[in-house]
Amino acid sequence: MTMRDISGNRGRGLMKTIDWTLVVCYLILVLVGWANIYASVHSSEPASIFDFSCRSGKQFVWIMTSIVIAAVILFLINPRIYEGFSLPIYLVTIGLLVAVIFLGIEVKGSRSWFGFGPIRFQPAEISKISTSLMLATVMSQLGYKISKFRDFVITALIILVPMAIIVLQSETGSALVYVGFIFMLYREGLSGWLIFMVGMAILLFILTLTASPYTAILVMASVASLCICLYSGRFKKWIFFGIPAIAIFALIPQGLEMLAEAIAKPETAEAAGTGGFVSRINPLYILLAAITVAIPFAVLQAFRERNRFTYLALISTVAGIALVFSADFIFNKVLQDHQRKRIEVLLGMKEDPAGVGYNVNQSMIAIGSGGLTGKGYLNGTQTTYGFVPEQSTDFIFCTIGEEWGFVGSTAVILLYVFMIWRIIRSAEHSRESFTRIYGYCVACCIFMHLFINIGMTIGLMPVIGIPLPFISYGGSSLWAFTTMLFIFIALDRNERKYF
Repeated sequence: MTMRDISGNRGRGLMKTIDWTLVVCYLILVLVGWANIYASVHSSEPASIFDFSCRSGKQFVWIMTSIVIAAVILFLINPRIYEGFSLPIYLVTIGLLVAVIFLGIEVKGSRSWFGFGPIRFQPAEISKISTSLMLATVMSQLGYKISKFRDFVITALIILVPMAIIVLQSETGSALVYVGFIFMLYREGLSGWLIFMVGMAILLFILTLTASPYTAILVMASVASLCICLYSGRFKKWIFFGIPAIAIFALIPQGLEMLAEAIAKPETAEAAGTGGFVSRINPLYILLAAITVAIPFAVLQAFRERNRFTYLALISTVAGIALVFSADFIFNKVLQDHQRKRIEVLLGMKEDPAGVGYNVNQSMIAIGSGGLTGKGYLNGTQTTYGFVPEQSTDFIFCTIGEEWGFVGSTAVILLYVFMIWRIIRSAEHSRESFTRIYGYCVACCIFMHLFINIGMTIGLMPVIGIPLPFISYGGSSLWAFTTMLFIFIALDRNERKYF
């Protein structure tokens, strides 16, 4: 018999076991959101914040219903059911994600919403909850180890299946949130090298688009050789031999170009032919040939030393080369036109301040104009005159930046940081792994939304349409985040009863 099974007369009172600090953080963020939603629409819609015909009034309804949802989760539902019902909840959610592709309504190029009259519902929002519960259930089983191949594959499928379906809905932003689960996996024993490889994949993709495939592969080969030498204790050899080799290969493209020009300079037919031949030499083939020659020697060395890390590094190198050569296909064939344009503007490949870059440009103007303390509540010019589209939803943070300034923006961010820290702290103090893992999932989802949304409004992330938790306008988002957070508070409260 566990302590949780002991009679309730040994437990602490219900109200004393609730983490009221998290509840207060939640309420402050919700009220901040409501106030700023009104600020973003007050000039074009009815003046009263309680007017139910405008967004601020509707948000008030969502807030009240969210509070009811929170109360039901805390006081009426037994927290133990979440672990037992996680699989049915997960499967139903997957069904809804598939169904919305065929039965949903299209909103801004994305078929990810069910429409029921004036009410819209997005299954992608609740999929983060069901995935978190399913991960917590599977990973808290006795004998589970993420280092086991079978357990790793099951865990990866739990994350990748809903993520892939959401991508098919053209909801790239919601799918990107799932990448945040990697931090929870790292806490539960996932090798940090996987996180590193994900970061390298993103870097290679960007370098291929903005520089060249040659640059991307040279960077990858340099990093791979450095990691192998560090792991094998040959860092000094890498300094004396690796760095000069990298420098030589970095100069090859320019060297070939200069050589072709020098040969053709006499302007004879023979010189022109030789210079033309040199100019047609692709430096990428030289680099690939060098890597091809080096790989067998690295494999032989790894075999002699029984060094598995070198094998993994070489496999990653080959996979990286495949990614570089497929980047153009992914960018032009997989991504949609509006997604390509947003990435091009973000990476500086194109300038389009009046087109796809308009939102970000106006958002940065609004945030920058707020200065240190802001223009004052309801006094923001960019906000008042509606220069920033979607200012009450995806770009709500620019309203905070303009009217509350750097001080107000920092306060809001710190409030989020405190909430995430509090969730992680409570998760770490949990005796049950289910509560700990679920808590980390909640923290990861909030962090990813915060990072992507604010990064989007200040031009550091592409515009992918993702709400700011508890603040952006919308019932679907607010209900989902409320449910996610208060399930954790309920799980945490259940453990606090007896200590």
